Amino acid sequence: MKKELLALLAGALLASVTASAQPTAPTAAPTGAAAHPTKIGVIQIQSALVSTKEGQKAMQDFQARVFEPKKKELDRKAGEIRELQDKLQRGGAAMAQAAKDDLQRNIDAKTKVYNRDMQDAQDEADQEQRKMLDELGQKMMQVIDKYAVSNGYAVIIDVSNPQTPVLYASNAVDITKEIIELYDKAAPSMPTATPTTSAPKPTMPGAPKSAPALAAPKPATPAPVKKQP
Repeated sequence: MKKELLALLAGALLASVTASAQPTAPTAAPTGAAAHPTKIGVIQIQSALVSTKEGQKAMQDFQARVFEPKKKELDRKAGEIRELQDKLQRGGAAMAQAAKDDLQRNIDAKTKVYNRDMQDAQDEADQEQRKMLDELGQKMMQVIDKYAVSNGYAVIIDVSNPQTPVLYASNAVDITKEIIELYDKAAPSMPTATPTTSAPKPTMPGAPKSAPALAAPKPATPAPVKKQP
């Protein structure tokens, strides 16, 4: 479950930044800058977002405010279901069939409620997550746009996106570190962007009868840049 939620988080990060990368009015080029930018750079957006100070704080707040309360409640309900399942197994031949049927119906009812609560918790987490990532993603795009214009970049490619066909990228053109540093410097004075497009809603696999609880998200691991031998 932890891996599934981590994958969802990484997917949402990528979707949010992709949605945020809408065409914007070009920033005025600084005095002395080349009229036609020619440089090409690469960035690992997933790593950049969760590595900024604001991104780390937002994820910690997201975990404490959204995940932990839901996890505690779901853990309690999951424990009740396991206790009933154990009771049914221990009963064996000594328990009357009518009692077994009643116990099984109780297990089924509690599992149904658990699954519904699990979906409700995931829906709430999805909504809060999209709101957080839309805001971070659009702020990141402001920083990238300003950096690209100021430094003569014509193209910046997100190499953390598995759909980007990058076969080779030199570390010399990776601007991820610079963008993280610029974002942290600009964050206190950066205006909050109003999201124009929400990231697609990620889906969560249905909870099995063993009723696992929500796991807290962790920062996504950036995808390595493919290099030639």
